[in-house]
Amino acid sequence: MLVSIGADGTIKTRPPKRPITLRHLLTHTSGMGYDTWDADIFRYVQVKGPPRPASMEVLSTPLLFDPGERWAYSISIDWAGLMVEAVSGMRLDRYLKENIFEPLGMADSGFRITPAMRPRKAAVHVRKDGGGFTATDHELNQEPEVFMGGGALYSTVGDYLNFTRTLLAGGGAILKPATVAAMFKNSMNDGVLCRPLKSHIPARSTDMNFVDGMKWGLTFMINPEAFPGRRSANSLTWGGLANSYFWIDPTNKVTGVWATQLLPFYDARAVAAFEDFERGVYDGL
Repeated sequence: MLVSIGADGTIKTRPPKRPITLRHLLTHTSGMGYDTWDADIFRYVQVKGPPRPASMEVLSTPLLFDPGERWAYSISIDWAGLMVEAVSGMRLDRYLKENIFEPLGMADSGFRITPAMRPRKAAVHVRKDGGGFTATDHELNQEPEVFMGGGALYSTVGDYLNFTRTLLAGGGAILKPATVAAMFKNSMNDGVLCRPLKSHIPARSTDMNFVDGMKWGLTFMINPEAFPGRRSANSLTWGGLANSYFWIDPTNKVTGVWATQLLPFYDARAVAAFEDFERGVYDGL
């Protein structure tokens, strides 16, 4: 249901004009959102109360707009994960292990922290106002009600680089070349572009102003123009909440992964370091 919240907290709803498709979910044009970057969802959570983490409560927020009409980064990939479970008959953790992690040799990737992984688990750090960092003992629920397809994996730079290199090479053991080719193409409706999102939880993220004018494929952000000294036009990219980033450049056949464990997301100094790393890669070609 679409929702609007009045100044007095009154919640009004109406059904969407069209059903949500898998393409809507994969392109973040479903009408869903995150409380971090959407004022209406933020207010909705304030009125309803915080949901239980990794539960269906988290995925039960209302729609912000009719599916396909615009882009908003959202819980859509979590719903896509539930669709994978429904079609495959497997929980998402098992499906990813059997169909991606094991074929690609990604032994350090999964929703659960294995005994071999635990001694190497990095702490998430929070930047302090007066300088320096505070390390947190953050750990995701190891037995969640819902495996969140949009962001709950543990992994390593090496493992994730195996994944991005596989896409760069056309899919390898996990995807058909035609599927990978489709992932590199804009899959949003005509006239729809990514637009900046203002953060409503500054401790979690800064404003997502870097997305302005970008396009979205299945399921990565695409830069229509080249970044001088860095990736070519029509490269794929995205990142993780604790300032981890990657790109896949099909023109120059280059991919890179940069990972920190630092909040808030899109921290200016973390991003600057990532961009320096990317320029260094291209300088060395």
